[in-house]
Amino acid sequence: MTVANTLAPLVQSIFGAEASPIRVRCWDGSELGPPPCDGVSAATLVLNSPNALRRLLYAPGELGFGRAYVAGDIDLEGDIYAFLDLRRFLGDVRGSVEVKLDAKGVRTLIRAAKKLGIIGPPVPPPLEEAHLRGRRHSKERDAAAIAHHYHAGNDFYRTVLGPTMAYSCAYWHREGVTLDQAQEAKFELICRKLDLQPGMRLLDIGCGWGGMVMHAARHHGVRAVGITLATEQAELAHERIAEAGLTDQIEIRVQDYREVVDGPYDAVSSIGMSEHVGRERLSTYFGCVLSLLRPEGRFLNPAISSPDTAGGRVPQRSFIGRYVFPDGELIEVGSSITAMQNLGFEVRDVESLREHYALTLRAWVDNLESNWNDLVEQVGVGRARVWRLYMAAAAVNFENNRTAIHQVLAVKPEKFGGSGMPRTRAGFLDAG
Repeated sequence: MTVANTLAPLVQSIFGAEASPIRVRCWDGSELGPPPCDGVSAATLVLNSPNALRRLLYAPGELGFGRAYVAGDIDLEGDIYAFLDLRRFLGDVRGSVEVKLDAKGVRTLIRAAKKLGIIGPPVPPPLEEAHLRGRRHSKERDAAAIAHHYHAGNDFYRTVLGPTMAYSCAYWHREGVTLDQAQEAKFELICRKLDLQPGMRLLDIGCGWGGMVMHAARHHGVRAVGITLATEQAELAHERIAEAGLTDQIEIRVQDYREVVDGPYDAVSSIGMSEHVGRERLSTYFGCVLSLLRPEGRFLNPAISSPDTAGGRVPQRSFIGRYVFPDGELIEVGSSITAMQNLGFEVRDVESLREHYALTLRAWVDNLESNWNDLVEQVGVGRARVWRLYMAAAAVNFENNRTAIHQVLAVKPEKFGGSGMPRTRAGFLDAG
């Protein structure tokens, strides 16, 4: 009996009575699933080794699948998006990768493993897996989580993200724009929402490689401070700022947001930062921002969120939790708004950019796949696989509304309620 025949009941337990929508090729060369169309299968799951099943035995869900893919025990051939868009097989509201194995599926997997003679001790997880220590969202653990995520190095990010090195949702304001143009449009949209003017002080929390502060200084004449916990980011940001001749206007610090005490600032941007803060510390975070703003100062918080009002925390035993965003939390936008307003912020504008992030992620995946061999040489095949699976799955989740992103604009009212805000949104509707 072939491996494919042995695994057929397992595939059926995953997809129910319906035929498998994907093709499966096993390590002995046997296959099951729909035949290729014109010799090509839209999506093929390749089981390269019995270790693929062994990993699922000990972690029967997305973590086992993720480990198998990162280690090379599993490959995804053909259209990766077609594979990841199988809702009943992969994908969940947290933007991670989920393999749905219920109790019946686990029992079926065990029976198949016994027939194949591959029951054995657990396979060690790939080295790319994170194992954080200490109190969740302490300064030390947050720094470790950021270090894990940015371990790939600046050259890797420059290739995947493009020259702007903007690691956040771009703003695809017109048809036919490039990724870099969409990222610059995003920076401009943020600057307009914050109403940045020459001489203002801007604080950018989670500044990355300095793209936002450089745009704000160059095009709006602000004096900016950017903070990050990633030392390599800060070093390259310093270099980029010097090359742009903006050293007199911009300061980059390796600093935790809880350590910033040099307010007041006229405006604060926090692009993709609050996802790392955590629900329990969200009020602390927004409270720090509020204390650093002058009256009528504006705060823009673009953040990925979960539509699930009861959830948001990325499970530790998940692909995303172990390989991409350890300790990450995607907090439902209404909860973030409530936390802001409970502290005294007045929320003035909320804009969803969900479809924009799907386009951004697909552009990053294109860059990754177009430069695959070079990137594998830089960071190793395991880490390159982590990023391919993570970004492609995230794109599908944004497209299917299982993950959201909103720009939330808030203001710190002055003592008698003045906001300094315009009566309409016309001032920042067109970001060029």
